Amino acid sequence: MADYEEDTAFLGQSGPFFWTTFFLLNTVFISTGFNGLYIVFVGATPKHSCLIPEVNLTQEWRNAIIPVIVVDGEQVPSQCSRYRLDVVRNLSAQGFIPGRDFNLSDLEQERCFDGWNYNKDIYQSNIVTEWDLVCDNQWKVPFASSTLFVGYLLGSLISGQVSDRFGRKKVVFISLCAQSLSVLLQSFSHSWNMFCIMFLFIGASQISLYISAFVLGTELLSKTMRVLFTTLGAFLFYCIGYMTLPWIAYGVREWRTLLAILSTTAVVYIPLWWFIPESPRWLISQGRVLEAENILRDAARKNKVEAPPAIFKEAELQPVHPARKYSMLDVLKSKNIRCITLMCLLLWMAINIGYFGLSLNTSNLSGNPFMNCFLSAVSEVPAYIVSTCLLKRCHRRALLSSFLIIGGGVLLLIQFLPHSLHYVALALEMTGKFGFTMAFSIVYIFTAELYPTVLRNVGMGMCSSAARIGSITAPYVIYLGSYNKFLPYIIMGSLTIASSVVNLFLPETLSKELPETVAQMQKCRGLCIGKKKYLENGSGNSPRHHEDKAVVQAPSL
Repeated sequence: MADYEEDTAFLGQSGPFFWTTFFLLNTVFISTGFNGLYIVFVGATPKHSCLIPEVNLTQEWRNAIIPVIVVDGEQVPSQCSRYRLDVVRNLSAQGFIPGRDFNLSDLEQERCFDGWNYNKDIYQSNIVTEWDLVCDNQWKVPFASSTLFVGYLLGSLISGQVSDRFGRKKVVFISLCAQSLSVLLQSFSHSWNMFCIMFLFIGASQISLYISAFVLGTELLSKTMRVLFTTLGAFLFYCIGYMTLPWIAYGVREWRTLLAILSTTAVVYIPLWWFIPESPRWLISQGRVLEAENILRDAARKNKVEAPPAIFKEAELQPVHPARKYSMLDVLKSKNIRCITLMCLLLWMAINIGYFGLSLNTSNLSGNPFMNCFLSAVSEVPAYIVSTCLLKRCHRRALLSSFLIIGGGVLLLIQFLPHSLHYVALALEMTGKFGFTMAFSIVYIFTAELYPTVLRNVGMGMCSSAARIGSITAPYVIYLGSYNKFLPYIIMGSLTIASSVVNLFLPETLSKELPETVAQMQKCRGLCIGKKKYLENGSGNSPRHHEDKAVVQAPSL
């Protein structure tokens, strides 16, 4: 199958078959945008205060029973404590008036033993209000968010093997059904524990869907269409789902109904089973050559071209046995590869913490949370378009460091703004999201260009695992905002600036031939070797070079 591109060249680089496949596969990514970040609304914490039971209290004492505390320099009612109810009842029965006859600061406080009152101006109900995930139980919200990303990690580890065993198309639709069913079952969760367990299945099925659809598209489409699919199509259609989510959540303020509606959107994908074909490349690898030829002849008919009598040469269909398989141990053997890998792991973790941290933080910003989420999604669209254009002509190392500095720098500036300029803070946060999204799209292709072919899958897999660890950590970074609202920005900003400096020690890959062997891999700068040395075998401008770059770019989740 070494000359697959040459054997299928009769289909051309465009045509109805390729465009239909392009759009149908991209619509699948919309569902991942729906279901990826609804925890922003389902797990949002509304304003709340201790529930005061119906006891004999004067109106003055009922209004004064909630202590006033200072948060970020402002006096606000306490959300986790009240003055002791039995003491307040006695004082009220004796006719004392709070603030005049009795100093409230002398009273002992207690926890909210009777529950909480929740403000319902924005959310009618969600998991926070239903299971009282506030105060001592506040940690359960970021834990629930992290279970989704743990599911991502598990799905990333198994999806490739399952896809290689059963086929790309089957895994796409099985994952789609599993995601829809998991979201539906989650809407019936009777406890926080069940909610978290279902989130694991949602994360695993969602990343399996994304990766399998991504691989299917790269194997079905022509060279020209593949570049568009891997650099813009999948990312932009994910953003369409992400941008649509806040408007659905705005119309449905009850979390169980919201999840049930999101789960039913998968119904529209059922007819696609008859329009999206299996990967001919995978079919040939399984010895199912006749099925692969039937798909290609149908593609030729739709593109109005004539297929040759014999599409594949028999010699090309013989199985190829690789001389050697590489593992993670091979990454540790070489000092150069070890240093490059450690720097890449830091980059991927920092970028994922920043990207998902800002995505999950939209409900905590000033203003309308639905509009904030929409703006966060919109900021990604120009980032993907601009990064695609810049990657064609700009140095990867300088480009990545620049946007890491933009993303991290604006986050460090937020703490110096006065509270009254919350719109400026919102603009800075959206700028930071733009920077992280740019870095997100650049780091994939940059990392793929660093590793040699024999270690590329291993290296990308290790970096993807680091990315998952970063996304699992992100909810807890945002949780620190409950102690100090600027602390998440300081952590994310500092980590990002540090990673931008580390990035400068990586070798440049623009216009360099993709390394095939470990010996051809470029040396890291200063940090490990001290002297930059290139071992090149070509100009780096060959069609295969650009083709490889398009294929190895990974999905944004």
